[in-house]
This record gives sequence, structure tokens and C-alpha cells, in this order.
Amino acid sequence: MSKGQMQRILIKDLVNLAGKKALIKGWVKTRRDHGKLIFLDIRDRSGVLQVVINPKVSENSYKVAQEIRPEFALQITGKVNKRPENAIDKNSPVGSIELEAYDIVILSKAEVLPFDMGGKDLNLELPTLLDNRSLTLRHPKVLEIFRVQAKILEGFRKAAEDLECTEIVVPTIVASSTEGGAELFSVDYYGHKALLSQSPQLYKQMMVPIFERVWTIAHAYRAEPSVTTRHLAETTQMDCELGFVEFEELLDLLESTAVKILKYVQDSCIIEINFGKIPRLTLRQAQEVIFKEFGRDTRKEKDLAPQDEIDICKWAKEKHGSDLVTITHFPTMAKPFYTMPDPNDPEHSLSYDLLFRGVEILSGSQRRHDYNDLVKSIKDRGMSLKSFEMYLMAFKYGMPPEGGFSFGLERITMKLLNLSNIREASLFPRDMERIDERLSTIDKDKKTQ
Repeated sequence: MSKGQMQRILIKDLVNLAGKKALIKGWVKTRRDHGKLIFLDIRDRSGVLQVVINPKVSENSYKVAQEIRPEFALQITGKVNKRPENAIDKNSPVGSIELEAYDIVILSKAEVLPFDMGGKDLNLELPTLLDNRSLTLRHPKVLEIFRVQAKILEGFRKAAEDLECTEIVVPTIVASSTEGGAELFSVDYYGHKALLSQSPQLYKQMMVPIFERVWTIAHAYRAEPSVTTRHLAETTQMDCELGFVEFEELLDLLESTAVKILKYVQDSCIIEINFGKIPRLTLRQAQEVIFKEFGRDTRKEKDLAPQDEIDICKWAKEKHGSDLVTITHFPTMAKPFYTMPDPNDPEHSLSYDLLFRGVEILSGSQRRHDYNDLVKSIKDRGMSLKSFEMYLMAFKYGMPPEGGFSFGLERITMKLLNLSNIREASLFPRDMERIDERLSTIDKDKKTQ
């Protein structure tokens, strides 16, 4: 800011400045022309304000405004006025005031928008919404999704710190699979084969003997050959790993952490969530509920299908007043090698999923912490011990009983806001069909070059 220039004031701070001169900076949300008056809705990071341009007040501002259209970036100096009683916007924190422009400086121009961004809703098909992502993210309805998502992240950090966890940062380029299987992305790593990590799991376990309790927010990659409304190729995981804990304590901790996150978002964003006592069911018990309440026999299945998750959440809300339900004891062989079997029923594991409004938003388990037991589990699954040398080292030298859990950021966002597709809950979603641009478009462009 040059000497003598007015200091910028954020829109939210103008409410108590009626009658005073102010300088604001922001983008044009909408433009409305009424006779000789031009009205601009200007947005900055704090809110949206109506600006009035009157040629009787400033002919120069009126002249500059002739070329202004949506998404121009402007600097406007003017007088803060109280709006007439019948013109107050009661839905806006600054709806009682407006700015009468004296001077307008165009900081950056915008081309004509490819579609209307001024409406309350952005009525675009999902592919068009994503094809124009850097523009459509500016729409208030879309922007609000990621304001809420920021509060989820903030709530998780606070909950993890309440658990006295230490934050860690883990790599996403790895030498071996975390969980086995073929759903892996390969990377050419200086002439060697590497993989994109499916999970921060192994690294956070290695950190338990160092910090005892850790948390991380990490990207995870799964090359799942499917296009569904609830899966992405790249997701954001919010993970905790805790030492000196047993199974029942882990269940208490994951549920209390989930409630803290959701209550933080509820208080920050005024979103309605039902917090009854969270029911806990084993997989077998959940399947019995589905059979009894919904007439579908899934009792021989090794996991819950999407419809099962929807039904069991419906049951939890109706019978327990809870949007959340915990499912435990999935088959041991259906879980990763590090998952602890139930000593009383080794075919089933000390594992758990947390369901929220019909979708799994968390998974985790008590881990195998005995070195020899872990080695045997890796061998039994036909995996190479050499691929896990650094990981196994941590278990040779005093790994306590431990366990943890991982939340899916995009899934929580999707269900909190009742979005129809998880891609709406990712800033720049990756799936089988897209890396920013649709892959079909990229392939077509390559062929025409």
C-alpha cells in the first residue's frame, strides 16, 4: 500500500461504518442496471455487499462501470450508507448497508461467462460442473461445500489434539502395497517400480513407538475399476493411531472423535445432525437386523453392500435416534494382514466401520502388534517379508498393543450436505474418467495433434 492510500476494509467489517468512507476490493458477483443506477454485488473472502453507482455522485465511476461484468476484480472507494428499511437484506450479515461508489479501479477483467453464475443454484450437469471447475467453485452454493469441508478438517484436528496425538506427515510414494490386491497405481521412480500409497497405515504404525499417539491428513490412491457415486481414485484420509489401547477403548475413542468432529461442524455451519446413543453391532448382528427388518438375507456375505449400509443406518436412526452406527467383527481374511483376529473367534477380526447416513465414513481395527504373529500373517497371505523390512523393524523392538482409525473426508462432506455424488465433495476429483479434464477429451486431443 502506497503512502497516503486508504487501507482496504473487508466487507464484513463495514456494518458499523455507516456514514464513513471506505475502500473495498473484490469480485463482481452480479450486475443489475435500473434506469440511471448500476448495482453491483461485490464479494470478497468475508461476504457480499451491494454497491450503488450513481452518475450524479461520480460520473467517472459510472463511465468505468459501463464495461464491468461478472467476475471482474475491482477496487472501489465510496461512502457506506444505511439501506432503506424496505430494502434491507435480512439474509445477509451486511444486508443493512450498501456502498455508494466514488471511485472504481478495474484490477482484472473477465471474459463473458459461459453460463449464468448469478442464480441461487448452479443448474449444471456434473460433467459440465467439473469441466469448468476453477470457475464453478466460485458459485456460493459450490463454495459453501468447501467452507464446510474446511470445518470438518478443523474439527478433526481439534479432536486429534484432544486425544494428545502428535501430527505427522507421511509419504505417498511407496515401495509395496499396504493391503495387497491389485488396486494400485504404479509409478516410474527413477527407473524403479514404485506405487502410490493406498493408505498412510504402515507409517503411522511405525510412529507409535516414537510418539505413542499420532494423527495425519494424507492422500490415498486406489485404482478401482469402477465409477460409482461414492468412490474416487484419490481421497483424503484423516487418521489417528494410538498406542497402549485395546478394542473396546478404540470403539469409544473413534465414536467420541466422530461426534466431536460433527458437533464442531454443526455448531460452525448450523447443520442438523442426530446424536443419539450410537448403536454397536457385529457384522453378523447387522445382517440379522437387515434380515428381520428389511427382509433381505445377507447373512452369508463377508461385508455390507451399499444397500445394507443404507438400511442399517435407517434402522439406527429410527430405533436409536442416531445418524451414526458402528459395525464390528468383519471376517479376518477380508481385512488387511495387520488386523488383529478376535481371540475368541479368530475367523472374525477386531475391526470396525463407522456408518453415517448410509455410507461408511471410517474404518479401522485393533492391530497385530506381536512381531512373530505379524510375520506369519504376511507369509500366510503370500506377501514378501522383504517388502516390509522397515515396517517389521518397528515391531521387533517393543510395539505395544495399538490400533487406529481413518475417516474419509469427501464421504463425510457428501453425507453432511446430502450431495448426490462424491465428486461434488472433492475440489478437483480424480476417477477413471478424469484428471481435471475428461480423459476422453485428452485422448481425442492427442489423436488430432
